[in-house]
Amino acid sequence: MNVMSDIRAKKYTVSGGYEINITETGSGPSVVFIHGSGPGASGVSNFKQNYKVFSEAGFHVMLPDLIGYGQSSMPEGIDYTLQLFSSTLYEALQQAGVKKATLIGNSLGGGIAIQIALDHPSFVDRLILMSPGCIEPLDVYFAMPGIAKMKSDFGSLDFTIADQRRLITNLMYESERFITDELVAERFEVARRQPKDVIARMRTPNFQPRLNELKMPILGFWGFQDQFLPESGARYFMEQCEDARFMTFNKVGHWVQVERAKEFNAYSIEFLQGT
Repeated sequence: MNVMSDIRAKKYTVSGGYEINITETGSGPSVVFIHGSGPGASGVSNFKQNYKVFSEAGFHVMLPDLIGYGQSSMPEGIDYTLQLFSSTLYEALQQAGVKKATLIGNSLGGGIAIQIALDHPSFVDRLILMSPGCIEPLDVYFAMPGIAKMKSDFGSLDFTIADQRRLITNLMYESERFITDELVAERFEVARRQPKDVIARMRTPNFQPRLNELKMPILGFWGFQDQFLPESGARYFMEQCEDARFMTFNKVGHWVQVERAKEFNAYSIEFLQGT
């Protein structure tokens, strides 16, 4: 199959009249890549080094844009709660005919994956989490240098393409190897349309006390030099979940799936193909 020619996108209208854009490719068991927060994020942009490999391995890959991101609706004047992110995504996946899926979530996307797994456990086959959010009190996250810089830069009235490049740089340990002008321009085009509320009025819970409710197999990844979410969070899953394994990478930041794409892809596909 030619993966490049098989890419298709569709918008689904969900509760509230919002539209959720989902890009798809491939066929087989469904895997849903859930991107994180931050100016300019989108499903395709965040997982460019991953989704084709998964499709070629025999999976139906889905790349949604969360509400407030990519080509999905970007409402203003609302709180961007985790329940809003998760419920609109879940509703769109239901409309797309997905009955069961593995959720692959990075950062905020990891928190959304956990929310869906807690709300709809029979829907989630497995979880793959990369530096997942929503497992610490908010003051822990706000003290992290990457989040502090993101809030400061995107909150400014004259957010520029230089600010966009700097924010992407903060996501990685050796960013110069991965940042291209094309990536910066692509994310800036999204960021300039985003309301400030998507960051300023984001509301997320702390699921750490509920991780023991996750009964499905979990594979996790964390960069030791993550500036956004402390890698010590991996211990919560190891201590509380029945079937969890985590890998920590040295000299890697917040984007394991980018900085260690080859290893991330290989380990994840092996996990998905396991019995």
